[in-house]
Amino acid sequence: MSADFVARLIGMIVFSILGVYLGTHLGRLANETPSEFVFSVEQYAFTIGMVGALIGLILTPYLTTRPIKSLRMQLSRLSTRSLLASLIGLIVGLIIAALLSFPLSLLPAPFGQVMPFIGVLVMAYLGVSVFITRQDDLFSMVQGFSRGGAAGGEGGAPMAERTILLDTSVIIDGRIADVARTGFLPGSLLIPRFVLNELQYIADSSDTLRRQRGRRGMEVLAQLQKEPGIPVRITDLDVEGVREVDDKLVILARQLRCPILTNDYNLNRIAELQGVTILNINELANAVKSVLLPGEMLQVRIIQEGKEPSQGVAYMDDGTMVVVENGRDYMDQEINVVVTKVLQTAAGRMIFARPERENE
Repeated sequence: MSADFVARLIGMIVFSILGVYLGTHLGRLANETPSEFVFSVEQYAFTIGMVGALIGLILTPYLTTRPIKSLRMQLSRLSTRSLLASLIGLIVGLIIAALLSFPLSLLPAPFGQVMPFIGVLVMAYLGVSVFITRQDDLFSMVQGFSRGGAAGGEGGAPMAERTILLDTSVIIDGRIADVARTGFLPGSLLIPRFVLNELQYIADSSDTLRRQRGRRGMEVLAQLQKEPGIPVRITDLDVEGVREVDDKLVILARQLRCPILTNDYNLNRIAELQGVTILNINELANAVKSVLLPGEMLQVRIIQEGKEPSQGVAYMDDGTMVVVENGRDYMDQEINVVVTKVLQTAAGRMIFARPERENE
């Protein structure tokens, strides 16, 4: 049985009892007053009791379970930092209101009876609103004090640790383990439970390729958790009323005010439109590729023919394509080539070169 059904039954019983008591009282008052149409006390009690049962059956969920569900949904959307800041602000506001209650009670009537209660409401609201608005500054200050001894001696402020949400695509990709080992991702890696569920669904897929990708993602997570210097946390935070994993990630990132690490192009664009910071592994890989200028020399291995006659194609260690003019004659050979042109396209970077011998 659902909570609404149980609440309706309890409300129907309670309101019917209240209706019987009210009907009995009204019946007695009606019988004391002479009238042409007089009903018995039992009739009043039965009629108003049935009306009370109907009211309880209809209105009880809107007075009990529905507000509780709405409150739970609102609390689930708040981050732990916001909840803690709200609680601290409420306590501070109530303390200030308690200090002001005595001087406010000395005011002439009726202000002396009303102003202390109004002061409690105003101070509680101000405390919660101020602490939520400045929560980032407050927590940064607390972290600075907690690390002040070690950081102060070095003369620099420590970088505040941050949380980074992981998407399913970046887990399956596998490069996140190598990037995290380098130490270029400060903070902890946060993996929501719904991302794990999607990863498990992919690993259990009937498609062989999807199943292999899902299992590789599981292996990558196992490697990350074994690394002592990489804090990995799995959270049960969820977004109710949303089914798509990408939408949940964007909403959760906005609530936690943290970036999303992903390779998904669509998620990248959607998150940027909503003001969420995106860390893209592909963009990082393109940024750290070696920069070559025309005239520099490379050693490559021709592995296939190009689109144009006599062209050969090779690849660098980072995956950059090298198109070698007259490279077809050097198939499956390692040769030195001279860069003639570097072309940046939407698909990546392409390098055009010619064999060193022909250049001489």
